[in-house]
Amino acid sequence: MQSRRRLRTRLIVSFALFGICLSALFALASINIRSRVENELVSSALQHDVDQAVENTHQHPDRPFGSQLISGWLWSDRTLYKAPLAWQSLPSGVYDMHNKGEDNGLPKHYKLAVRRKYGLIAFITYDVSRDDLGRRQLNLALIGAVLIFSLISLVLGFWLSRRVIKPVTELASRLRTARQSGKPEPLAPYFAEDEVGELAAALDDYAQRQASLIERDREFNADVSHELRTPLAVIATTTELLMDNPDLSDKVKTRLKRIERAVRQSTELTQALLLLSRAERTGPVDGETTDVAKIAAEVIDTNEQHIGHKPVNVRLVAEAPCEVEAPSSVVAVALGNLVGNACKYTMEGEVVVRVQDGRVLVEDTGPGIKAEDAEHLFERGVRGEGQMVKGAGLGLAIVKRLCELYGWRVSLSPRAERGAVATLDFQKQ
Repeated sequence: MQSRRRLRTRLIVSFALFGICLSALFALASINIRSRVENELVSSALQHDVDQAVENTHQHPDRPFGSQLISGWLWSDRTLYKAPLAWQSLPSGVYDMHNKGEDNGLPKHYKLAVRRKYGLIAFITYDVSRDDLGRRQLNLALIGAVLIFSLISLVLGFWLSRRVIKPVTELASRLRTARQSGKPEPLAPYFAEDEVGELAAALDDYAQRQASLIERDREFNADVSHELRTPLAVIATTTELLMDNPDLSDKVKTRLKRIERAVRQSTELTQALLLLSRAERTGPVDGETTDVAKIAAEVIDTNEQHIGHKPVNVRLVAEAPCEVEAPSSVVAVALGNLVGNACKYTMEGEVVVRVQDGRVLVEDTGPGIKAEDAEHLFERGVRGEGQMVKGAGLGLAIVKRLCELYGWRVSLSPRAERGAVATLDFQKQ
């Protein structure tokens, strides 16, 4: 999962972590180098000093035993019992010793150099308590340095991130303002010719092309809807005049009624397309209340003519009254596409339109759909898989757009036994 932190926060955290890690590594390296160098120098000096003391005593027995660094002790094998018990069994070498509190005058922490040669055993101690104190002081100083450098890194991170992210922040702010106002303005003039400027220019070009496409789409829908009104009105008027002729046969009257229904359906569709072509965020109501059951009956009557010879029964079940504040043409187009799809894909069985309180269910006994494909079927140009029925995949996309305009909900889901069910919920989202 990608991080959702703001870009400036990521820069500040990255810069601060870099400073902390660099300071900590420097401190650890300093402590380690100091400890190793100190240990090697002290051990080398003590070893050289104790070797020199043994050689001097061997060559000049009359001289007292002495150390160039510190005082020491020299015993023979017969007098070794005078030495502290912890020293007596130690071979030649340098040892790190800790005094547990015995009353022997030795420091609490010291280094002990031992040399056995010529029957003599020499001991030299070196008090490292002060070195321990210095080491602790150095550690505290390094910890303080790490904290100070970390604080400086954090402050620099805030300052540099503000300077670096300022163009990006301004670009995001202008984009947010343009999105809220709905009137995009050119972005490139406000930025330098750098990466952010190139991004702003690319966004300007993209916004311009999108605006042009949307405008052409709106103009096309508006022009088509407007131009279709006149021929549809002529057809409707002519059909009405013909139906008033008493000399027509029943067969001709039936065909004229089909033409009348088709004209009404086309008129409703053009009104819906004209509505979608407008740049409105909510659909107009104009105080009109539509009886959903009545529209559903008209939609069923229209779609029954397209079933043909298929053994499919279409019926309406009004379980509860349902009224919605919206133009009847919008409700007719939304229901017409859902019922039309159900009739189109059902080869046999039945299509049931259930009008309930606040919603309509369209159930069919067709091939059904996959649950994971249900949402994609409302996308423009998407059709069900494996179907031989022709279509452009636009009906459900129009229904989806109308529902978004009026705050309704539409969904598709597979039925438990067979087929699919489309739900048109008029409750506001």
